[in-house]
Amino acid sequence: MDKRGKDIRHKTREVCSAKAKIFGLLAGLSREQRVSVLCRREGIAESLYYRGPNEFLDAGNRRLAGDAARWVTSPDVTDLRPDTSDLKERVADLTLENCLLKLA
Repeated sequence: MDKRGKDIRHKTREVCSAKAKIFGLLAGLSREQRVSVLCRREGIAESLYYRGPNEFLDAGNRRLAGDAARWVTSPDVTDLRPDTSDLKERVADLTLENCLLKLA
């Protein structure tokens, strides 16, 4: 395959960051640019673009309504609290030892 073909294939596999996707969606929603121009610039299909804002807006509405799914449940958090305090205590001990060694 020639270099041009590899470059084209590589371009189609590029992944945008979440921040870039959000800015692209907001640009389309604010009608700053036509959707066709925006999609051509970002290298995505228009059908994919139109699916994005709906999901984005639905997720925002769910979040505002307080229906957001949480990654960690409260039993998980309560199980981790003793571990956290043990680790904090260990860090404090090591920091004290480190300071004493520096003074010696």
